[in-house]
Order: sequence, then structure tokens, then C-alpha cells
Amino acid sequence: MNDMAIVLRSVRIRLLASSVTVAMVAIAVALLLVLLSLREAASQAFRRGTGNIHLLVSADASPLVGVLNGLFYANAPANPIVWTKYEEIKNSFPWQWAIPTQLGDSFRGNPVMATTPEFLSNFEPVNGQPFQYASGRAFATDFQVVAGSQAASEHGLTVGQKIVFAHGTGASREGGHQHAGHPYEVVGILKTTGSAHDRALFTNLQSTWIVHAEDRRESGEHAAHEEATTGAHEEESLTAADLTDSDKLVTGILLRLPTRPGSDASASIAAQFDRLRRDMAITVAQPAQQIGRLMAIVGDIDWLFLAMAVVVLVSSAISIMLAMVASMELRRRQVAVLRVLGASAWRVFALAITESTLIGLIGAILGALLAFGGCAIASTVLAQRIGITVAGTIDLRSASFVVAGAVALAALAGVVPAIKSYRTPVARHLRPIA
Repeated sequence: MNDMAIVLRSVRIRLLASSVTVAMVAIAVALLLVLLSLREAASQAFRRGTGNIHLLVSADASPLVGVLNGLFYANAPANPIVWTKYEEIKNSFPWQWAIPTQLGDSFRGNPVMATTPEFLSNFEPVNGQPFQYASGRAFATDFQVVAGSQAASEHGLTVGQKIVFAHGTGASREGGHQHAGHPYEVVGILKTTGSAHDRALFTNLQSTWIVHAEDRRESGEHAAHEEATTGAHEEESLTAADLTDSDKLVTGILLRLPTRPGSDASASIAAQFDRLRRDMAITVAQPAQQIGRLMAIVGDIDWLFLAMAVVVLVSSAISIMLAMVASMELRRRQVAVLRVLGASAWRVFALAITESTLIGLIGAILGALLAFGGCAIASTVLAQRIGITVAGTIDLRSASFVVAGAVALAALAGVVPAIKSYRTPVARHLRPIA
């Protein structure tokens, strides 16, 4: 019987203990590989998701909050910007484009962005990749809506379908208030972009202004006006001509400066950023810079998770050692027989090391295979929850290092039981069992 056959027979005899140990190694390797993969992929996804804007103006508490709310739909911004402020900013510099946005409504938990047609034509959700339509077209008149690919898929939306928005986000206390008096017609479905915009719906600002103005009138804000115009007027819908300056509110302004063809940079970004942020009524952010800051903040947490994964991997190596030490106490007689049959002490030592290394190798290979499935599941969950495609792919070089490390730890874990095998007294363990 050759050495490998002896090792395999030993593993089969202790099949349950060996299987549990292999599973621990596999889970540790898979966890480490998934974390390594998603860590880099998530960073790239967030940086990619800022699109082709240079500056984002909001009234949020901080630039980072403004970026997370305005581009990743974390929450509906609480503070609005008046339309006159938008016009002031738009006219203050020859921007390539200045696109107003308003967030605050939702459709079955998905955010609704009210904006202008330029958002769908000029803004690129991923830099260099403009919006494309799977079906239909952009909104052209009031009460028309274009759905992102994920929003359309989740709710089975089709072109021509009528839907009703709710005031507030899914987590809002006002999320149950439906704008039932103004159904929107779906006129377009966008193709997948791999950004947070896939889970949003887009309509024009004027429609949203009209709906919210009517809500304020019905809630009593325009009580004096209603009292003077009789109850018959209450049944009539407002039009664009009825809107006042107080009705025309936005929550964000997307700005892009002129650039040379083929370039995304502009020498004026720093100057315009400094000029705008002197206005205490607004918050100005450079999205790419803020996402870099976010990645720096969560970087420490990433290292914590990676450290935990390494600890799990080391724990699996310790479990290999403990399992083999326990088994050696039961196999001293077998070891003694091998010695009598001519096996040298070093050969017995090598058999123990080979067994622990084999367990580590099997666990590491299974863990690498498990990591591929784990990345796919994690990417799907992240896409559904935050709308960002995090394409976690296992880097072969990283996988090789992790597998090699796991096997090395397993081999190291076999040293203690191997020494116990090496030191097994032959004569004592060949005595007849009483």
C-alpha cells in the first residue's frame, strides 16, 4: 500500500471529522475571496456611478449626503432649492449643461426623479455610456414617465401602462399618500446601465410641481384662495400657468463644464467649485471626490472584515490540528504497526503532514468554487437593494495566493500531530490489548 492510499484510508475512516474540517476551510477561503473581490468591485462601481457630471448642487447637510441622495437615491433630500436660485446658478457661467432634479416621490418603493428631458439626453449614468431605450422614448409632455430597467422588471412595467406615484419614499411616513388624481403613462423603458439609476423612474418637473401644488392646496395651504373661488374650482386641476414661484422647487442641480472633445476634465472646475460654495444657501460637491472620501471611510471597515476572514482561516487550520491530534491518540497502534513493517519515523511524520495538507487543499479548492457562487449572489443582492452592478469577479492571482496560503496553514497545522506520530513508542503500543 503506497503512502497516498494510506492517507486516503485514514481520511475515509474519519469521514465525518474530515468533512467538517474541509467545510471550515472551504467557508474561510470563500469568505476571504468574496470580500477581496467585492471590496475592489464595489469601489469601482461607486466611482463609475457618478456619471459625467462635474459638480452637484443641493441643499443637503454635506456634500457626501448630497451625492448619495442625488445620484444614488439613498434618501429623498429634505431641503429644496427655489427655482430662482437654479436660474441664478445656470446663468452665472456658460455651463455645458445645468440640469435640475427633484426627488421626493416614489413608485412602490422605487425613487422617482423629476427633471428635464436633458437629463435623459445629456447626462450619462456611467461616464461614456448614455441612456439607451429598450422600448419607447423619452417623456415629452406632462404626466409621462420613463422607467429604469430594474424598476420596470420588478413591477412588470410596459409602455402604455398607467401608474400612480406616492408622496415620499418607501421608508417615509408619507409614503402611503397616493397621487391618485394624476396617473402617469409609461412612455419608455431604459436599458440596463449598471448604475443606481436602473431602479429609478423619470418624469418632467412641471408634472411634479402641479401634483404637489394641488396637494398643498388641498391640505389647506391655499385655503384663502379656495374660499374665494367656491367649491367648483376644487374639482379643477391646476395647470402650468397656475404655478407660483413657491411651487417651483428642485432638490438638486447637475452641472457639467465645457470640455475639449474626448476629454472629461475642465480647468475651470476648481474655480467654479470655490465660487459656488461661497453661497451658504447651497451645498456643492464634486461627486468623484466625495465617492473617494466615502471609500476611504469604509476602507477601515473593509480591513476589519478581511481580518475576520483571516481569523476564520487560521481557526480552520487550528481545527485541522486538533482533529488530527485527537485522531493520533486513537491511531498510535496503527502507527506502531507501520513502524514494524519498515516505515521510518520520517515517513510516518510525512504521512501526517500529507494528510493535513490534503484536507487543506480539498477545502481550499471547494472554497474557491464556492466563492464564484458567493460573488454572483452578492452582486445580485446589491443590484436589487441599491441598484448598482457590483461585478465581483475572482482574480486568479488573488485566488492562487489565498489557496496557497490555506494549504500552507493546513500543512503547518499538521506539524504537531506529525511530531506525535514521529515520537510514538513502538514497543509500548504493540502490547496485546487487555
